[in-house]
Amino acid sequence: MSQAEFDAYVDEYDAQHAQSVRLSGEDPDFFAEYKAKEAARAMASVGVHTRRIMDFGAGRGNCIAHLQRQFPDAALTALDVSARSLTHCAARAIRPLETVCYDGHTLPFAEASFDLVFTACVFHHIPADRHIRLLAAIRRTLTPQGRFILFEHNPWNPLTRHAVATCPFDANAVLINAPEMRRRFRAAGFTDVDLRWTLFFPGFLAALRPLERGLGWLPLGAQYCIVAR
Repeated sequence: MSQAEFDAYVDEYDAQHAQSVRLSGEDPDFFAEYKAKEAARAMASVGVHTRRIMDFGAGRGNCIAHLQRQFPDAALTALDVSARSLTHCAARAIRPLETVCYDGHTLPFAEASFDLVFTACVFHHIPADRHIRLLAAIRRTLTPQGRFILFEHNPWNPLTRHAVATCPFDANAVLINAPEMRRRFRAAGFTDVDLRWTLFFPGFLAALRPLERGLGWLPLGAQYCIVAR
């Protein structure tokens, strides 16, 4: 989607997002907090002190406050193609952050600028033939021990497919299966590409969610997560 397309959905985004995920029994904030906590867990597990983070495709800032809570010592940069969306990021932040409007072509950062690049369900909006080049550009912004953490919709999950099919701002989305996305990471030069599936249990089965840590190998979760060095 272009900047103009995303700008057009800014005002309706929250309501449309909530409607699309209603079958999960959760609201969008649940998923945003979940992703931020998973990112913090992943960075802690590899022993990386996170000093600077880029939220790539930050949108209206659903994850902004959660990332700031999970990484209280880190400076956060919100990057998006939609200038209107970035104004919402600043409003949702719980402390100052940097906002950068991305031209869709060149990441305006020096090499080794970030310890963590985080992205939540963004790549299905980007044409597939641009993925490897973009992934390589993101890789260059990471420190040597830094990580890129990506969350994406799992096209093998029927509820996910329904949510995407009924969401207006996903009208042009092309879902990517997890093995293919992992292949693109490797083609872009990433190493230690760890893949696992997430979000197996809807709200009415929330008591079973502690089991999810052992189900990451099962390709039935609503989304998947890739952590790459």
